Amino acid sequence: MNLWLRLLWVWAAALFRPPIAAPFGVSRVCMIVLPSDLDVNLHMNNGRYLALMDLGRFDLFARGGLLRAIRGAGWMPVLTAAQVRFRRQLRVWRRFTIESRIVYWEATTVVMEHRVVARAKDGSDLLSAVSLNRGGIYDPKAKRFVPIADLMALMNATAASPAASPAVRAFLDAEAASKLAG
Repeated sequence: MNLWLRLLWVWAAALFRPPIAAPFGVSRVCMIVLPSDLDVNLHMNNGRYLALMDLGRFDLFARGGLLRAIRGAGWMPVLTAAQVRFRRQLRVWRRFTIESRIVYWEATTVVMEHRVVARAKDGSDLLSAVSLNRGGIYDPKAKRFVPIADLMALMNATAASPAASPAVRAFLDAEAASKLAG
């Protein structure tokens, strides 16, 4: 239930926060580890990281104008793959920020990065987890993923994708190999 409450909170907050410049803006959503986020090791459950990253994507899409544009067209965002690297544990009541951004796109695929960042005692950032997520915008009427060029046109945006970093390329290559092994 707390994820629904968090979703409502992120949605309500997005109404009052400044817009994010699409497609290169960064969403920052502040959270706190709740007792219901914990696993048997008494730190945040690995599955909960992914669920909370959904909220980061929601904020990015809502404040970047993407959500309104695609809902008007009858399209929906769909996540097709995720890779997470856990670096530091988060314990109960720890505050953290989920930073979400689009790092690459091609054809019908978008790659997003999520960083879960907490503060160290000295005030510096501590990276707790980093994730690459592949997804796209799905048109259920046409039963296909929407070309990114169509999405950009819908949003009146003209931007070229950044070059794929080595990490993004490795992630996409691994996904392609996994699909072939299927």
